[in-house]
Amino acid sequence: MSTSAPAKVPAPEQPGAAPAYGPLDRFFRISERGSTLSREVRGGLATFFAMAYIVVLNPIILGSAKDMYGHQLDHGQLVTATALTAAFTTLLMGVVGNVPIALAAGLGVNSVVALQLAPRMSWPDAMGMVVLAGFVVMLLVASGLRERVMNAVPYGLRKAIGIGIGLFIMLIGLVDSGFVSRIPDAAQTTVPLQLGSGGHLNGWPVLVFVLGTLLTLALIVRKVPGAILLSIVAMTALAVVINAVAKVPSWGLTTPKWPGNPVATPDFGLIGKVSLFGGFDKVGVLTGVLFVFTVLLSCFFDAMGTIMGVSDEAKLTDAQGQMPGINKVLFVDGIAVAAGGASSSSATTCFVESTAGVGEGARTGFANVVTGGLFALALFLAPVATMVPSQAATPALVAVGFLILAGSVKEIDWADHTIAIPAFVTMLMMPFTYSITNGIGMGFLTFVVLRLAAGRGREVPTAMYVVAAVFAFYYLMPALGLT
Repeated sequence: MSTSAPAKVPAPEQPGAAPAYGPLDRFFRISERGSTLSREVRGGLATFFAMAYIVVLNPIILGSAKDMYGHQLDHGQLVTATALTAAFTTLLMGVVGNVPIALAAGLGVNSVVALQLAPRMSWPDAMGMVVLAGFVVMLLVASGLRERVMNAVPYGLRKAIGIGIGLFIMLIGLVDSGFVSRIPDAAQTTVPLQLGSGGHLNGWPVLVFVLGTLLTLALIVRKVPGAILLSIVAMTALAVVINAVAKVPSWGLTTPKWPGNPVATPDFGLIGKVSLFGGFDKVGVLTGVLFVFTVLLSCFFDAMGTIMGVSDEAKLTDAQGQMPGINKVLFVDGIAVAAGGASSSSATTCFVESTAGVGEGARTGFANVVTGGLFALALFLAPVATMVPSQAATPALVAVGFLILAGSVKEIDWADHTIAIPAFVTMLMMPFTYSITNGIGMGFLTFVVLRLAAGRGREVPTAMYVVAAVFAFYYLMPALGLT
């Protein structure tokens, strides 16, 4: 997802131009990748602010559900578990994988855990199945299967995955900011989204988003270093002032108000509350296996798409679009899935918001050290960490979404319809179904079918046939009565 567009963040310095930082520089290969310490710090800050909402949102999703015994998870303990796991896994990815890809509780997976697993078993049982899914991911990495699947993806589809992610995060930014909103089913219309609320842009929060987007894009056009981070900080300050003067009734999940007590004591009560195989006693072996498979599939391909997209945008891939040392990255992702279950914060996975840091110039795992360190601070400073409103952070997603799209769309072979059509399906299904996994699955299935229809089945790697068959089974599960 590299781009040569004028609006791109400043290009990396020429070899030797970046200052050396001794052992730190050598360990993270900062100069070697054409980055600087200041860029890595800015990137880490931008990524944290773009995804800090998860500390608020994940406890809401998990805390609102009940298990089969009517038990609910404690909100304060969920905040601690979410921040702790994000800090640990993000730091681990930075130090072991040396890539600027932050991790936290996966949206979508947490809904599966809360709405599908927990109602049919206890919370420890449900989290145990998440841990098992993480173990399976690690086994797939150790066997080399996961890397073979990623390497089997054709170049054009890899680019399409990146573009789809760009469109997806742009839509996330528009929705989370309130710039667009869902039209309720009661309206009985086939139009799913509308501008603002009721078809109009109303309220101070949306104004902050609009100003933030314009400021971010203007700073990028002017090639100002730290454009994304500067915009986030400036819009947060503006939002704090507006909230104090105008008494805005609602900003969504986070209110831009300096907390009276910025320090909060973490509660580690949920850590380790896991039953690995208890869920199978409740739902049976077949259903239990299918539950683990559902979590596995979402984690596997969500992370795959994000890793491919972010690494390409950060220019960490070679001429064939493959990333050296990817097995380390994939294994850490497997550890993260299991760690999320072990902490009861749901499966932890790679976050697409990492593109905000890459947009700031992050190229190494040192950016993750910054992001992970901030999540660790959030354990004690959760009120401060969550004061940045989504309207101040989401302009970064819109800007980065454009940069990804502009840099990759021209690299797809649109003349070859067996690539172009699957690429088209992949990039559109991600935002339209609000799922990276669905975009990848439908794109892969379309690719295999069209190559067979064109008499080019021998050109399809075996791994692609296997993955397409897995996705076909996954989509047919409801019709087969297996969900």
